[in-house]
Amino acid sequence: MTSPYDLSREDFATHLDGVPNYRINQILEGLWQQDRRFSEMTSLPLALRTQLEEEFPLALTMTSEVATDAGETMKWLFTLADGATIETVLMAYQDRVTVCVSTQAGCAMNCSFCATGQAGFTRHLTAGEVLEQVAYAARTAAPRRLSNVVFMGMGEPLANYDVTTTVVKRLHAERGMSARHLTVSTVGIAPAIERLAGEGLPLTLAVSLHVANDAQRDKLVPINRRYNLDRLAVACHEWVGTTNRRLSFEWALIAGLNDTPEAAQELLDYARPLQAHINLIPLNPTPGYPVIGSSMSKVRNFADMIEAGGLTVTTRATRGRSIAAACGQLAEVTRGKRARLPVSSQ
Repeated sequence: MTSPYDLSREDFATHLDGVPNYRINQILEGLWQQDRRFSEMTSLPLALRTQLEEEFPLALTMTSEVATDAGETMKWLFTLADGATIETVLMAYQDRVTVCVSTQAGCAMNCSFCATGQAGFTRHLTAGEVLEQVAYAARTAAPRRLSNVVFMGMGEPLANYDVTTTVVKRLHAERGMSARHLTVSTVGIAPAIERLAGEGLPLTLAVSLHVANDAQRDKLVPINRRYNLDRLAVACHEWVGTTNRRLSFEWALIAGLNDTPEAAQELLDYARPLQAHINLIPLNPTPGYPVIGSSMSKVRNFADMIEAGGLTVTTRATRGRSIAAACGQLAEVTRGKRARLPVSSQ
């Protein structure tokens, strides 16, 4: 099924043979600048609107919606044309509005602490299916402007490389979004990082590191067995050297595992040569990984150790945990309700 967001200007012009060029402009403006469905593009003749609705229906159907944080965090479950499901999260902050999009239905990376990895892999998404998530979020956020897109939802963005880079380029070209407001997350597919460095896209790269020794990372992030920390470091140096962009390491703090002084020193030793920014994430609970995140006092202590070691560090504000919309919690919820797990609050 072809989403209207899969189509270029040339695609519309070819399909709508004989339609004046200014009508093509109206269609593209309606899709990309006004975030309208075809039926809402009242500048178009009714017959053309009806034709477009019938021939290019949207690929995503919103199946459920839940909200928390006084309505400032929203999560949608979308059903795709083939029955696969994905989740998308919209987060409104005082200074920005961010959507977290999925690039795959499920995920094949099998990270032990992530609900999406526990759910397994269904398929890659198309560029149109990813872009529809952005458009839906932009319509919902209005009249506030959608300012940021993070590729941190279901799936490994760099495992769906061509789609991810196509989406980034189209958001820049069609929506006018600065690539600096686009963040791509990866668990560390080293060759894809090096390839991305050559794309000329000044986006932010966030590497889900979590552990800085191979023995533990092999278990926590299985892709490490293929691209170990030394190989990942080569790719990260390539990224920094080629793009001159700051690199971010994501570190989900797990009580007793990677919140110790020893873990902090391993992280410093690994990240300091790259002058990477460290983004700490208190672990969010998932049914298949029954451990608790580090207490807030441990999070603060860990942050202090990283700062004392000379690196910049931030702690991500947990948003959406109560509706399983936080980092690592997205999964195909149509399989049933999740069990509630304990969260440390010391």
